Amino acid sequence: MSSASLTHAEGSLVDFPPVPESRTRFWFVGLAAAAAWFAAAMVIGGLPDIDDFERTDLLARIAAGLAGLLLVFSVGERVVRFTIPARLRRTGPWLLLLAVALTAWELVTAKFAILPRPFFASPQALLEVFTDDYPRLGDSVWNSVRLLAGGYVIGAAAGFALGVAIGWSRAIGYWAHPVLRLIGPLPATAWLPIAFFAFPSSHSASTFLIALATGFPVTVLTWSGVAGVNKAFYDVARTMGASQRFLVLKVAIPAAMPSVFVGLFMGLGASFSVLVVAEMMGVKSGLGWYLQWAQGWAAYANMYAALLVMALMCTGLITLLFRLRDRLLAWQKGLVQW
Repeated sequence: MSSASLTHAEGSLVDFPPVPESRTRFWFVGLAAAAAWFAAAMVIGGLPDIDDFERTDLLARIAAGLAGLLLVFSVGERVVRFTIPARLRRTGPWLLLLAVALTAWELVTAKFAILPRPFFASPQALLEVFTDDYPRLGDSVWNSVRLLAGGYVIGAAAGFALGVAIGWSRAIGYWAHPVLRLIGPLPATAWLPIAFFAFPSSHSASTFLIALATGFPVTVLTWSGVAGVNKAFYDVARTMGASQRFLVLKVAIPAAMPSVFVGLFMGLGASFSVLVVAEMMGVKSGLGWYLQWAQGWAAYANMYAALLVMALMCTGLITLLFRLRDRLLAWQKGLVQW
């Protein structure tokens, strides 16, 4: 049997095209998720708590409300045949898993105290933080965003300018490259003692540390992108009378933008780690300060709430950066996923 006939006999991608997503799939998963959220509501509201939690009824109502919404969507798709949003369709299995996880979390903390207290907070204790301590938590989020934005913008702008200069000019690269290789790999947090001594306030010192953490990856990736531009692009532009300014602004920088965005992503992750450490050291408000305050008072529910908010803030900012990248680099849309 020839290889062609063997391939046809065994099947190929042509023989088995992708199967379109069935409408019945969400109907089934949605009903299962609705049942799981209803079971979670019954466990939360029906079983007695080991302590007097103030938000048990609210949490049970939220779980029951989610169960009702999922039931409406599932039955509505099956009976009325209205279209379920694609995002909701994709998250159906996750909604089922979250309901099971919430039920397990509730049982091992609020109902039977299998996990030691107070190190493991119950779901209603976490909900109580958002309903009762939202002014302090919101103020911390706002101050963290301000501090992060200032340091990140300064570090990204400085790193971009330095990276373009090093990648374009051999003279600048000769002097800046050794310094960058010596200082750049050092963790930004290692400069804490010097920063808090050299700058007049803890806010300015923290801004400097965040800018330092952001600037190094942006500089290196921008430099790499500019240095790696195909020389033929410059030759074609020169034959058309392009000036040095045109070569930098219209050839080198646009061609290096994919590498620049990689540096921006890396810098954002590094800036978050420095943000928490810097806020723990000196500032009077922020998520890092809130974490330290909660740990000092053994308020572990507050600490977990701050960690959750920080995770959502980080993933939200990275998502916005990806949206900006896809808008500016439409020809590379979907190449890097988040």
